[in-house]
Amino acid sequence: MSISIVQLGSPRAADEGLRIGTVRRPPRGVPRAEFATRDYYDVWLPNLSPDAELVKEAKAVTSDRDWAAFAKKFRAEMNGGDASKVLDLLAALSKTTNFSVGCYCDDESRCHRSILRQLLDERGALIR
Repeated sequence: MSISIVQLGSPRAADEGLRIGTVRRPPRGVPRAEFATRDYYDVWLPNLSPDAELVKEAKAVTSDRDWAAFAKKFRAEMNGGDASKVLDLLAALSKTTNFSVGCYCDDESRCHRSILRQLLDERGALIR
């Protein structure tokens, strides 16, 4: 049992399990009824995505320094309030079932899902 960190819209692995979209917005131009069948997500969990201001900041990143500043703010956002509780829950669930979390970004190293990976790992999640 474990969590897979995925790019939404990419083909699913056979044993990936439920796919959770940790994005601010649903996929454009895709009918809601087709989100799962087009390999985007089964469940939408936008509270594990950066807030609107941080999304703008992430899109403007041009250097490692900019990325580090974004990562620090996003980590602070995720380590407080309900997001922290959701991450704790996902870490615990990773020990009992397969599921995945993801975002649309092509490059995980410059995507908030790389930080989610770290945060889940810090909570003891089993990650592929």
